[in-house]
Parts: sequence; C-alpha cells; structure tokens
Amino acid sequence: MTVQRSPRFAQFTRPGDVTPDLRKELTDCWEDVANAGGAVLATEFPPLPVSTHDVAPVVDGLVGTLHPGRGRLLVATVGGSLAGWLVLRREPHPLGAHCGTVNHVQTHPRFRGLGIGAGLMHRVHDIARDEMGLERLQLSTRGGVGLEDFYRKVGWEEVGRWPGALRIAPGDDRDAILMSLAL
Repeated sequence: MTVQRSPRFAQFTRPGDVTPDLRKELTDCWEDVANAGGAVLATEFPPLPVSTHDVAPVVDGLVGTLHPGRGRLLVATVGGSLAGWLVLRREPHPLGAHCGTVNHVQTHPRFRGLGIGAGLMHRVHDIARDEMGLERLQLSTRGGVGLEDFYRKVGWEEVGRWPGALRIAPGDDRDAILMSLAL
C-alpha cells in the first residue's frame, strides 16, 4: 500500500467548519512547532515550553475570527494528518483593506522537507488574489533563523526591519523582519 506523501490543501472560512478534531490537530502542531524552536509564538503564550493548556485557547481565538471576506485558515495534510497551516487576514482598516496579513505559518516537524511550507505560501497567494481580491500580502518573521530566505524563495521581498524587537531570552534579541508580496 502506498502512503500519500504529497500534501493536500483545504481552507476554512467559518468557525463552524473547523471540527474539534482539526482544532486538536492545530493545537498539537503549534505546540510541537513552538517547543521545537519554531518562530510561531503567540503573544498569549507563556515562556517556553508551551502546553496544550496554553495553545488551545489561542487556536480557539483564531478559529473564532474566520470569515470568508476577512480571515481564512489554510491547512495542508499528508496521509490524512495535519502537516502544516497558516492564517490569512484582510486588513480591517479601510486604508489597508486591499492588503492581507499572513500569520502563524508552520509545518509540523514530522513533515519538514516535503515542501509543505512552500505549498502553503503558493496557495495563500492564489486565495488572497483570486478569492479575496487582495493586492498585497505582508508578514513579519523572526530574524536569526533563516526564514527570510525561505520567504524570498517563494517570491516575497524584505521591506524593512525592526532591530532587536523580539527578545527570545535575556541577551538574545532578534530583528522582526518585514516581508511583502505584490499579488
């Protein structure tokens, strides 16, 4: 029997579409990624390590904001298991409503190296442009882990930095790197 190794993608646009099982998978993925050193820490998280108790309410909050015109959850699965996910949001202010923000981009450590992250980024580009009518995407990422190179490879450009804006630990300040993608 052949195990499916290429990702399948699905998007969710309403809170009721996200099943309890998917919420658990999102929580487990985020917990594993964060505790493995991934640059996806929410402001609501305590210092590492995080637990399901810390992550589940944040996932519930994200799911609660889903709406077809304002916020979407994009997931990748491999062999029926959650392999990665991200959130796409339209900027709420009228002056920025033509722009969207991509947050919480993550690939479960078990599925790294399969192109999950790149696949998510290509899909979010199409969804933002074709379904939401957005003209530009933006994100910020943590310096010092090479993520800006990943984003450049999938078409994004660095547009600025906030030097030392992220304090990982005492004496370990990192830049917040601002990235943009014209659609």
